[in-house]
Amino acid sequence: MPVRTSESSDSGGRGVGLGLALVSALAFGGSGVAAKPLIESGLDPLHVVWLRVAGAALVMLPLAWRHRALPRRRPALLLGFGLFAVAGVQACYFAALSRIPVGVALLVEYLAPALVLGWVRFVQRRPVTRAAALGVVLAAGGLACVVEVWSGLSFDALGLAFALAAACCQVGYFILSDQGGDAGTEAPDPLGVIAYGLIVGALVLTAVARPWEIHWAGLTGSARMNGTAVPALALLGWIVLVATVAAYVTGVLSVRRLSPQVAGVVACLEAVIATVLAWVLLGEHLSAPQVFGGVVVLAGAFIAQSAAPAKKSLEPVAAGGPERALSGQRTSA
Repeated sequence: MPVRTSESSDSGGRGVGLGLALVSALAFGGSGVAAKPLIESGLDPLHVVWLRVAGAALVMLPLAWRHRALPRRRPALLLGFGLFAVAGVQACYFAALSRIPVGVALLVEYLAPALVLGWVRFVQRRPVTRAAALGVVLAAGGLACVVEVWSGLSFDALGLAFALAAACCQVGYFILSDQGGDAGTEAPDPLGVIAYGLIVGALVLTAVARPWEIHWAGLTGSARMNGTAVPALALLGWIVLVATVAAYVTGVLSVRRLSPQVAGVVACLEAVIATVLAWVLLGEHLSAPQVFGGVVVLAGAFIAQSAAPAKKSLEPVAAGGPERALSGQRTSA
């Protein structure tokens, strides 16, 4: 009888987790299409990132106060999380948006799961499976189709470099997620880590973005989304409340209810959602080879993360390894 009750509870939890993960993927996927009109209207990409992170940090202040002992327990984790998983990922991604299409920027960023496997193999010198290596090869080949290398790399080289930098920062997030999960029952609450990560990220970005130079009058007007005028404040509100706060919270809650494999599949949906939204709302059309390449990138990323060694074999790394870290991808940005 207790076994039956447990199975029913697990089934219900997984259903709720899947719904939360889908909401999180949709929220995260909509960040680019809301940010790009603001950037094209004259706002600097770093200023948009600062507004996003600082606004989200302000909303998450109550959670930071609730976990106020966390900075004393995990100062290095919070500093690294804020620097790489928040400030680095967002700044590089938004800088890429200003130069290349939303879908391409996000697909390049999705090389991160493959790069995690490279970290495990060449830095930590731990073996990876052949399936994981196949995933890396597929992701690299798909990326070549996305950027259409046969046409002489027609995309802006600096934009691609920013997107790759975002992928590298996301790798830093995965590794820091491992470090955050190595304490067993003493592991820090993910919501507390997110709250303080946003605060640290906002402080770092304040020094870099210099928000006192923001053209505030631009936020009182409208931005053009594929020819349609949209209030700039509405776009900013979406980025802060939906694409950051709601996306993080629903993502964290979903990870607690899903297996790494399921969480990895749902995480890959973010790139698909972002590409479709950019196609519909921004008129950013991708060619057939680019669409095919995007599918291959996502397939490679999923194979790479799902083929990672079991948790037991990765305990010396961080009691969870890249597979567990990838399952928490929705808690990063």
